[in-house]
Amino acid sequence: MEELLALLKERGLTIGSCESLTAGLFTSQLASISGASAVLKGGIVTYQTAVKEQLLGIDHDVIERNGVVSASCAAEMAIKTKELLACDICVSFSGNAGPDVMEGKPVGRVYCAIACEAKVNTYKLQLSGSRNEIRMQAVMKMTAEVIRLLKE
Repeated sequence: MEELLALLKERGLTIGSCESLTAGLFTSQLASISGASAVLKGGIVTYQTAVKEQLLGIDHDVIERNGVVSASCAAEMAIKTKELLACDICVSFSGNAGPDVMEGKPVGRVYCAIACEAKVNTYKLQLSGSRNEIRMQAVMKMTAEVIRLLKE
C-alpha cells in the first residue's frame, strides 16, 4: 500500500473504491498509511444488491442478466463510483467469499475492476482460503494491479 500511495502522490492522482465482498478493506488498508488523505477520496461499501442499484444506479438488467458476482457488475461499480467520488482512479470488488456457491459462482470467485481515465479494466480471480483470506488476497492483488497500471 505504501508504494501505491507514493505513486499516486507522485503523479498527482486521486483514488476511490467501491467494495462489496471486501466491505471497505481496501479503503481501510490505504487509509492506515499516514498521508493517505492527499490521494484517497473515499470508499463506498455496497454489500447488498439493492444498495448497488439504489446508491450507484447500477442497471437492474445488468445484475439480473449477469449477477452481482460478474465482470459487468464490477465494471459498473468502478465507473459509477469514480463519477460519484470525482476521483482519477476507482477500484471495485465483488465476489463470493463463501461459505456457499453464490449465483452459480464458486467460493473464491472474485471480479474486480479499475476505472481510470475513460477506460475500465476488469479482472476475474479465483482465490482460496477463509473468507478473510479471500478478501485480503483480493485487496492485495488489486493493489498490485493498480501499481502495475500506474507504472505503465
